[in-house]
Amino acid sequence: MKLAALGEVMVELAPQASVQGRSGGDKPLLAQSYAGDTYNTAVYIARGGVSVSYVTLLGDDPYSEEVLARLAEEGIATSAIARLPGRCPGLYMIRNTPDGERYFTYWRGQAPARELFADADRREVLKAHLRTMDCLYLSGITLAIMGEEARAELLVFLEEYRGQGGRVAFDSNYRPRLWASADAARAVTSQFLQQTDMALLTFEDEQALWGDKRAGSCLKRNSSLGIAELVIKRGAEPVLLQLEGELTAIDVPPVPRVVDTTGAGDSFNAGYLAARLQGASPQASVAAGNRCAAQVIGYRGAIIPRATCMAAAEIEDCVTSKQVVTMV
Repeated sequence: MKLAALGEVMVELAPQASVQGRSGGDKPLLAQSYAGDTYNTAVYIARGGVSVSYVTLLGDDPYSEEVLARLAEEGIATSAIARLPGRCPGLYMIRNTPDGERYFTYWRGQAPARELFADADRREVLKAHLRTMDCLYLSGITLAIMGEEARAELLVFLEEYRGQGGRVAFDSNYRPRLWASADAARAVTSQFLQQTDMALLTFEDEQALWGDKRAGSCLKRNSSLGIAELVIKRGAEPVLLQLEGELTAIDVPPVPRVVDTTGAGDSFNAGYLAARLQGASPQASVAAGNRCAAQVIGYRGAIIPRATCMAAAEIEDCVTSKQVVTMV
């Protein structure tokens, strides 16, 4: 199975430790890496044994070169990545509270990825590439950084792609600052959910975007859009899985050490999709998602060392192990 993830890679600055300043007091020490929601998911899916292609736009700067090198190290295909002269990736910084919760500050206004699907010639080449994939993965952030015309072109393509047997996985990943208004975000998100086969949503994002008080209203709204496979992530609370109208709740095992929740949802999506695309049931795929996320939040930053990350063998273990499943 082959998956293409569409989105943005940014330069990441994440706190690692503190050092003593010359004038006294601790000064934060920042580690530089690369991240982005669909990029994070692509990395962990590839580590889980699936063939992955990443789709974005980069510049011709040293940081873009390093992004390409990182993707190659992970075995992720980069043939669909175009380069824009004179441009460079966006930047974001992470701050953490004592319980590991994360907050972000972004500098991404001129990032080349904002022109994804905008140029007509590049778009046709990209469409040909995407048609060779079994599954496409994108997020609300992917949509938010794109122009209106580019989103419209992508929406039409997804309908055509699904009509030819392709599958679409989507995480709404709502970031208010990227949208002109909540109404605009709701309208676009609803359109793309109607072209989604597997929706991997975070209840906190759904609450922020739609004002949901309970998970039931979230399930009802998304079910009405015709989504066959719907997953609602709720932090430490049981994951809700609705498959063809049947709802189950799957327990999230306790996580002994939470350092940084950056990438928690992205890594869950990766574990789920890596398992699902390799033939696992949705229930077993939730277990794989939980395990991948539990590993990631034990480290700082979105991408953890490969040696500590869930591998394809662990996905197989999730497939064969018994899960705590409750009919709702």
